[in-house]
Amino acid sequence: MTASPGKWRVLIIVENLPCPFDRRVWQEALALRAHGHSVNIICPKGRGYDKGHEILEDVHIYRYGLPLEADSALGYGLEYGLALLMQFALALRVAVTRGFDVIHGCNPPDTIFLIARFFKLFGKRFIFDHHDINPELYEAKFGRRDLWYRLLCRLERWTFATADASIATNESYRRIAIERGHMAPAKVFVVRSGADLTRVRAVPPRPGLRRGKAHLVGYVGVIGKQEGLDLLLEVVAYMRRALHRDDVHFIIVGDGTELAAIRQLCLDLALDDCVEFTGRIPDAALWEIMSTAEVCVNPDRANDMNDKSTMNKILEYMALGKPIVQFDLTEGRFSAAEASLYARPNDTADFATKLCELLDDPARRATMGAIGRRRVEGGLAWHHQVPRLLEAYEAAMKSDRAREVPRQPI
Repeated sequence: MTASPGKWRVLIIVENLPCPFDRRVWQEALALRAHGHSVNIICPKGRGYDKGHEILEDVHIYRYGLPLEADSALGYGLEYGLALLMQFALALRVAVTRGFDVIHGCNPPDTIFLIARFFKLFGKRFIFDHHDINPELYEAKFGRRDLWYRLLCRLERWTFATADASIATNESYRRIAIERGHMAPAKVFVVRSGADLTRVRAVPPRPGLRRGKAHLVGYVGVIGKQEGLDLLLEVVAYMRRALHRDDVHFIIVGDGTELAAIRQLCLDLALDDCVEFTGRIPDAALWEIMSTAEVCVNPDRANDMNDKSTMNKILEYMALGKPIVQFDLTEGRFSAAEASLYARPNDTADFATKLCELLDDPARRATMGAIGRRRVEGGLAWHHQVPRLLEAYEAAMKSDRAREVPRQPI
């Protein structure tokens, strides 16, 4: 079976999060399905997503289990190697049972091109969805440029060389694809991780979430080394001890490899009476927390990785009409503009001061929140990104068609 003209059979491969928990990948899958294309996803299992195969909203999801979650360079190598083998096995299964015309590979890691190269022998296309800049991510996690770093640079180059089209999450990533990846500009498309306004919605606040405090500050996101949750706890400590603010409660929503360490740091700093950790929670509970918060924060530490990356949480904060405080980073400032205050990079005292200024100025908070919501509605929401996603597919399917290898049965 082959795809009808203008309709594609898509295989999305993602390694770092299960679907539909990975919001960007799920939005892409649903957008493609809504335009008549058949969609299959290969992804890892995760808590609450443990079925090996299920069909959700007419999207086939194939999941694999991994015996470890890495937190070291060697561990990541083992994890990614095992994941690659399982992805390849499942790709063969999809090829035989449902067929596909294009592989849509989402990093990290930059290894999915190896699967794509095999299937390109049978005329399949490869779209690279550039979620993270892995050399910079490695440096942010481990603070060095060693053999592993150089290997990641090579894997990135090989990935771009294999791709028929590349999707960048912002202009910084687009420049990397063109300058470092040597891709033709016409084959690189910016598809931002826009908030889905049908999903992200404000609800009535729950004052009890403040735990008796006057104010609530919210954070939602991954809890890893580069996300700066240790800096956020330094902000809280400075607010209490230098600025004498005991009227603010903080709720941190999310999970990750550093959650246990951040919880322990919170205890060491004696902040457990004003900082609450929820782990992963359902959307309904998340929207209650974020709708109750007066301010939302993004403590991503200043480094090359975070400076060039667009964080999904920023767009979700803006979609909820929430003012933001964050460190001054290039893509963070592009996304939020005047919806955010910007602290000096990694300066927790300045961050704390700006957060207190905003908590004490409800009129300014309302103005900034409205600016953020308008920015999302005007161009940053997900529905604005779908046309660019489809353009990337059109470019990939037309790429060098005259030299295409005749399509085989798989």
